[in-house]
Amino acid sequence: MNVPTRLTDGSERQTLDYVLDHTRAELIDTVRDLSEAEVRQRRVSSLTTPIGLIKHAAFAERKWFQHILGGLPEAACDGSMVGEESFVASDGETLADVIAEFERASDRARTIAADIDLDATRHHPSCGTVTLRWIYLLMIQEFARHAGHNDILREQTLDSRDAADRQPR
Repeated sequence: MNVPTRLTDGSERQTLDYVLDHTRAELIDTVRDLSEAEVRQRRVSSLTTPIGLIKHAAFAERKWFQHILGGLPEAACDGSMVGEESFVASDGETLADVIAEFERASDRARTIAADIDLDATRHHPSCGTVTLRWIYLLMIQEFARHAGHNDILREQTLDSRDAADRQPR
């Protein structure tokens, strides 16, 4: 993945690309040093897990960039296009697999968006007309929110790990 460098004075397009890449990298960073078991732990009542949030982010990349922006039929997108199920990693998928899936979807999103004007419009079945600029902002919001969720899940996981380490044996 292209880890962003510091950019504070670029064009609107450069800034949006930078901030989106930065939030992508931040989301991945939230699972650093967590074990395969820890990224699958459910600490809330929903399907939300650290690995699941990254898996879902890959789905969001495909949905918005491949399907909506690129116009690909869902069957031609390079991964699952089922929304709620996108939060669940299969038993055979590792964290590295899910991160690689997200990075592939992000790379493809960059390629699809590269030559499209920010004001170009597409139709979304429930949102109506959207611009590429709006898609960028939506993805930045989505990935930043999920990075925040994962920050909290990470903190809970590390607190549990620390508490377990303090238990007498």
